[in-house]
Amino acid sequence: MTAFPSDTEVLRARMVEEQIVRRGIRDPRVLRAMAEVPRHVFVDAEFSHVAYGDHALPIGLDQTISQPYMVALMTERLDLLPQDRVLEIGTGSGYQTAVLARLVGEVYSVERLEVLAEDAQERLARLDVRNVQFRIGDGTLGWPEEAPFDGILVAAGAPGIPHTLMGQLRSGGRLVVPVGPIGRQGLRVYEKRDGGEHELLESLPCAFVPLVGEEGWPDAKKSS
Repeated sequence: MTAFPSDTEVLRARMVEEQIVRRGIRDPRVLRAMAEVPRHVFVDAEFSHVAYGDHALPIGLDQTISQPYMVALMTERLDLLPQDRVLEIGTGSGYQTAVLARLVGEVYSVERLEVLAEDAQERLARLDVRNVQFRIGDGTLGWPEEAPFDGILVAAGAPGIPHTLMGQLRSGGRLVVPVGPIGRQGLRVYEKRDGGEHELLESLPCAFVPLVGEEGWPDAKKSS
């Protein structure tokens, strides 16, 4: 008996082709993960009909689920391997978390808003995602006892280079982080060199809600 794709599978395939591949994302593992993770599961029911659109969507508490292209771009720029360990700052809906979990051995995800963190955990449990560890707390502090990480992804805009997180990155690992004030943010990709130095590989325009925390963010507004 022939198995036909569901409506959401068709929408995901179209999303990947029209929004992601056409904008230059080429990593086949990233494209496969984006095609497999059911984005509609990570939005409220009132937005499920536009879950695969080319835009961010509200998830409550003044937070958003990022545009699909931005999720794919940030993931690709981490340059991940299957055995890698990744730190995610800003669990949010759990959508980016689920994409990362398909690509690496272990994901450590930190979210300061308890309601969002609990909802994300429930969604990932329903999808049988088992390689994610969660923490509710200040993401700017990272997860020092599990460091170093092969990659760190920050899903909120930092006012400057997050040196605390850079210190938790292994040599050769990458940090992907939006930096700058709202309206003038750049998505920066850093690679850590031997000796602790870091190199800026790329900076692209982007728009994220601000990162909030204790370590080095005195000008950040209350959001994450």
